[in-house]
Amino acid sequence: MVDNIKILKRNILTTRDNLNILINSDSLNKIDKLSRLIHTSLKNKKKLLFCGNGGSASEASHIAAEFVGRYLKERREQPAISLTTDTSIITAIGNDYSFKEIFSKQIKAIGNRGDILIALSTSGKSENIIHAIKSAKAKGMKTVLFTGEKKFKHKKLIDVEINAPAKRVDRIQELHLVLLHNLCELVELKLK
Repeated sequence: MVDNIKILKRNILTTRDNLNILINSDSLNKIDKLSRLIHTSLKNKKKLLFCGNGGSASEASHIAAEFVGRYLKERREQPAISLTTDTSIITAIGNDYSFKEIFSKQIKAIGNRGDILIALSTSGKSENIIHAIKSAKAKGMKTVLFTGEKKFKHKKLIDVEINAPAKRVDRIQELHLVLLHNLCELVELKLK
């Protein structure tokens, strides 16, 4: 018989251990750097574009909402768009072209020099994320990738790479959410 409590304890302890590794990693410096990059971009009237697949798509939408609405304090709305939420655009591009272009076509349409793409990919291997990053780079956008512990093989395309020190997809996503929430707070502290 499965011992549910044992599984729960193991999973929570794994998350705790991952957070302990994270707190001593370079990711904190990278989040600080990214918060300054985002603040400067927003101050210059640029926008944030977010994308990801599956659970990362939900995180992309969640964090875009934190910037448009508010995170912890009342402040002016910020231009942030999740490229994962328009089912008509996603299905039209996926059907008429290919799934790997669902984000890159949107970036080509609405991305501008100085905007920031924040892509989430637990593996760093998602073709549609790689195409999105290439399109953003070609438009003169800053590119950010939240991924797992393995380094992204297209390093030259990324301005900031943030690695979550975990192996399982769900644990990587948990760490991404912790980092993204903290990113929101750091940026919001600078906003008026």
